[in-house]
Amino acid sequence: MRLLLLVVALALWGTAAARCPTPCICDNLRAHVLCLSGNLTAVPGTIPQLTKKLDLRGNSFTVMPVGAFLATPYLTHLDLQRCKVERLEEGAFRGLGRLVYLNLASNGIALLYQESLDGLSSLQQLILEGNRIEEIQPGAFGHLGSLTVLDLRANALVYLPDMVFQGLQVLTWLRLSHNALHVLGSEAFAALPALRRLSLDHNELQALPSEALARLDGATRLDLGHNPITYVAEEALAMASLKHLSLDHAALQDVAPDAFALSPQLRTLDLRENQLQGLPPLAGAGGLARVSLAGNPLLCSCLLRPFRDWLARARVQAEGSCTAPPALRGRPLDSLRPPEMRCGHPRPTPSPAVPSEQPRAAGSGPCPQGCACSPDFRHGSCRNRDLREIPRGFPRDTRLLDLRQNSFGTVPPGAFPGLKELVSLHLQSCGIGALRPGALQGLESLVYLYLTDNRISTLAAAAFVGAPRLAYLDLDRNAFVHLPTDAFQVLPNLISLHLQHNAIRELAEGDLAGARGLRWLYLTGNAIGSIAPTALAPAKMLEKLHLEGNRLMEVPTSALRGLPALSELKLSRNPIKRLGDGAFLPVASSLQHLYLDNMGLEQISPHAFAGLGPKIRSLYLESNKMSNIPDMSNFTGLEILNLRDVPFHCVCQLLPLRRWIDKLNLHVGATCGSPAEARGLKVKLSVTFQTCPGWSRGEAGRASPDKTKATSKPSKKKRLGKWPARGFQKSRG
Repeated sequence: MRLLLLVVALALWGTAAARCPTPCICDNLRAHVLCLSGNLTAVPGTIPQLTKKLDLRGNSFTVMPVGAFLATPYLTHLDLQRCKVERLEEGAFRGLGRLVYLNLASNGIALLYQESLDGLSSLQQLILEGNRIEEIQPGAFGHLGSLTVLDLRANALVYLPDMVFQGLQVLTWLRLSHNALHVLGSEAFAALPALRRLSLDHNELQALPSEALARLDGATRLDLGHNPITYVAEEALAMASLKHLSLDHAALQDVAPDAFALSPQLRTLDLRENQLQGLPPLAGAGGLARVSLAGNPLLCSCLLRPFRDWLARARVQAEGSCTAPPALRGRPLDSLRPPEMRCGHPRPTPSPAVPSEQPRAAGSGPCPQGCACSPDFRHGSCRNRDLREIPRGFPRDTRLLDLRQNSFGTVPPGAFPGLKELVSLHLQSCGIGALRPGALQGLESLVYLYLTDNRISTLAAAAFVGAPRLAYLDLDRNAFVHLPTDAFQVLPNLISLHLQHNAIRELAEGDLAGARGLRWLYLTGNAIGSIAPTALAPAKMLEKLHLEGNRLMEVPTSALRGLPALSELKLSRNPIKRLGDGAFLPVASSLQHLYLDNMGLEQISPHAFAGLGPKIRSLYLESNKMSNIPDMSNFTGLEILNLRDVPFHCVCQLLPLRRWIDKLNLHVGATCGSPAEARGLKVKLSVTFQTCPGWSRGEAGRASPDKTKATSKPSKKKRLGKWPARGFQKSRG
């Protein structure tokens, strides 16, 4: 029979091969067709039906129309490199259910639509390198359940939204190198349970995207080299399985001692070609075997002894050599003996964090005494110098200035003269109590301003005059009791405002006047008890509003009016006991992520979620006290639903919820709190529903734990991503 089928197949191929398109070459034996650089403007319609590999490189298709390959359903490999493709119509690849390899590199594709890749259920490798992709619409990869490698290198991506890779459940390598990424959504990688390698090198990340990376609990390799990252903060990387980390050719000036404490499997750390003068002992990185520091300006003084001693104790191999002092220049780290690592005589006003012999960076031009200036990266640093006044005299082309951990007290007018090209300014932990009017005068290129961990309680609008491009303002952990009213009038480009962990008590009318471009507002951990109905109205473009850990007693429904773009709302850890009807109606058309966990919520009215429906993608209701929830059958787009630690009353009234959960194909964590015979059981497995009117025999089979164990095959469902004490994601069906 097999021989007969083979003969028939060869006969069909031979017949079809006779119709091989004129500019193409057909290989009968291997079922390959090559149509290279033939200036074709459409896919030939006479390609043999049994073709398995089709190479169309170097043609001119421009648009790939719907059903372009319906005539070749047996394709396994398709190469469309350098074909001037600018648009993939939705359904362009329908019918290619056997395709495992698709190469679309070096085209002009700018946007991936939701159905652009529909029909490729067997695809394993997708190459999109060297296009002009600026945006990926949600769901674009939703039909690629077999994909293992996704190559998006050398595109124009600047931002990755939450859940953008939803559906890629077996993806092992995601390549995002050579883009312009500088903002990653906290849940951008949340739906990648099988990912083992993530390449983010050659982008514009200024800091480790810690929250986004924490979702990748199975990744073993992370490439972050060639990003302008200046420092790695405490516990910045929480990746349980990470073994290899590359941070080479960045702009690192410092690494916290416990930066990698939450990545216990880390084996190799590549820090080549940075601006590190030394490292502290890396506490918590107990499995580390190798650290590469080649190309750093290592200062092998007494201050480096703790690191050198730690290397010896932990038996960690280190690559790198000394730049200073002159007597040790060129000496490999592993050849140094502690007595050789000496510090010179202190200056009259020594700084404990700076050795007396610290030189200015060679060739850096002007640089304030005691600071370091890097001409290559255009960075300046006076971190932890115990300075009382902001130093002057930095190179005029400085783009990043790190002044953290000093004791300035105030920022006076005109504190940064001549720094018209400065983009990022770090003033964290400087004891700052006030920014005087004109403090930022002349910083016309400033985009990022970090003022975390200071003593600021108020800000006048005049403090920001002269910095019109400011987009990211971080005021976390200061002493604000109300928003800095009117300060945003001179900041027309403000996108992100951090005011977390202050003492703000209310949001009043006019607090956000002028913040018309604000997209992300972070107010976690304040004491906000009320929000005026018009307080948020000026921020009409607001997309994220984080209010968790405040003192709100009810959902601020009236304040949500006029926010047509709001997609994420966090109300966790507020003492809200009841959700009334239409609580989220003002944002029902845009809301996608809703956090209502850990509130002590006791009652949800039947119409509390009125207006919400298919757009909702994640809903967090865990750790509350209600015993039932209203009908949510129209929440058809849910990808995450967490009902853990909710004491459901598993009686007939709850049967609609039980049936809905059964159809969702989601792990929701719902358990019964009562009656006594059901306490602790999963809602889906409770037998208390079997006496309810309308209960069917089929449902009884699904509800019986014993029967399930005896008859069912092992589940193919997989938990996607790491969600610490939080949600669960959609399983493979």
